[in-house]
Amino acid sequence: MFKTRSVLTYSLILVVGFLTICPVAMLFFGSFSKGLGAFGVFTLDKYVRAYTDPALARIIVNTAIFVFGSASVATFLALFLAYLNNRTDIPGKFMFKVISIIPMMIPHVLFSVSWVLLLNPTNGLLNLIFKQIPLLQDFSLNIYSLWGMILVEGLLDLPIAYLIIAPAMASFDVALEESSRVSGASTWRTLFRVTLPVLRPAILAAFILGIVRSLASFAVPSVIGMPGRVQVLATHIYQMISTGFAPDYGKAAAVGMSVLATSVTLIFLYRYLTSESEKFVTISSRGYRPTVVELKKARYPLFAVVALLSVILIVLPVLVLFYTSLVPYSMVPSARAFSMISWKHWADVLSDPVSLLSLKNSVFLGVVGASLGVSLSLLVAYVIVKVRTKAAGILDSLSFLSFSFPGIVIGVGFMWFFVRTPLYATIWALLIGYIATYLPYGIRPLASAFVQVHSHLEESSQVCGAGTFTTLRRIVIPLLVPGLVSGWILMATMFVRELTLSVVLSRPGTEVLAVQILRFAEDGLWGRLSALGIIMIFISTTLVILATLVGARFKPVEGGG
Repeated sequence: MFKTRSVLTYSLILVVGFLTICPVAMLFFGSFSKGLGAFGVFTLDKYVRAYTDPALARIIVNTAIFVFGSASVATFLALFLAYLNNRTDIPGKFMFKVISIIPMMIPHVLFSVSWVLLLNPTNGLLNLIFKQIPLLQDFSLNIYSLWGMILVEGLLDLPIAYLIIAPAMASFDVALEESSRVSGASTWRTLFRVTLPVLRPAILAAFILGIVRSLASFAVPSVIGMPGRVQVLATHIYQMISTGFAPDYGKAAAVGMSVLATSVTLIFLYRYLTSESEKFVTISSRGYRPTVVELKKARYPLFAVVALLSVILIVLPVLVLFYTSLVPYSMVPSARAFSMISWKHWADVLSDPVSLLSLKNSVFLGVVGASLGVSLSLLVAYVIVKVRTKAAGILDSLSFLSFSFPGIVIGVGFMWFFVRTPLYATIWALLIGYIATYLPYGIRPLASAFVQVHSHLEESSQVCGAGTFTTLRRIVIPLLVPGLVSGWILMATMFVRELTLSVVLSRPGTEVLAVQILRFAEDGLWGRLSALGIIMIFISTTLVILATLVGARFKPVEGGG
């Protein structure tokens, strides 16, 4: 038994180590190499050229403003929603669950495009509406700006920040707030002097994770920043490898090393903060019940604010895309516009060979990639939770490391590796890259599920003569169906919508939906883009529904006895 677990642990260390360390090592060596065709020929020229570029200082400033601004927006909104949901008597609390889950199913590239369709300065729908209002004829909003990038990225990162802050807010002990009020403090003073300081680790963790996600973001900077000539590090690296006759992967790797080092440092800080938050646990008895603040006259105005945010995050992006896919060009909804509605853009997309190929590739990567990723995640989570050795600790650290990988950067690392193998320019290169990048998204829900499975069940199986893998197959896995479904859904939706890694590794014949949508955006083909985007959302939603139905069918039934 012990030998089997050791073999499994070290085998997984080799596999996960390859997936996480290999692209980093190739990125490092590639940054000191003259080029893809001269790998290993040592030179410092790439670093000199990268860090003496006169434009780099401005790009770093833009990046800092973008990541800190969007992280601040996401954290503030998440804190606001978490407080309303867990500390007040606001009606319609079901909306908070919707806000925290559904936006994750809308691909970032489509969310970004929907805001471009609304607020681009020439023919954005809202700007066209402003022009028809007498007092606002000269007023317009330009989404192609740094503030536009911060707004959209902040809204995209809101669900993740909420999922970090809300549980901490819900576990806050009533006694601390009551003691503050008994001492004469008002609700606002209690909030700022008691509640928020105790929640500091969770708030900082959400803020740090927001910075990491913004630093790795490519959809918003490419769709909104590049047309507005607002460059950040992600688009700076992308332009090095996508423009000109000779892409400079060495220079991109040199810049990417700094981005990667920053991201890894922030992730370790995030892990420290989340571990520190355990010291702030304040629930002490079964009689715990959170304090509910009565909003009184503010109940319905605040409910209206939450409803508006739900519309902005969920309804508006899909509605704008669907409307744009039906009209011949950007136009304000009117009787004339509705009379011109047709399915032409849909027909163009469904008859486009490249779009159909990208659809086929994305479905393949979503279904097959998620299945392979969850299978690997299952074994890794088992070792991390059940095999408590130093080797299991190493595996845990390796598996979490890829969570800090910015897609555009690690894509360059994979490029240096795949170009020397038969996998280059194949769908399998994308498959390996996806699994390596999104492995933590499969491991986390399964690790949580493994914690709920008592070791006595495994011990009973082993006493009856069953081996490790038989016990997993007959006893443990059937009890993990909810966690397996959660992990599969998360990975499948991530794979279907993946853009950042794909723009580096995708080649003719291996196009995916997100890359094709980005190309439509670059060409200004908003109608085709919208039609393909709605198809993309439909596929993600279908995968989620099917996986949920399968999970419900195989869910263990509790019985007496």
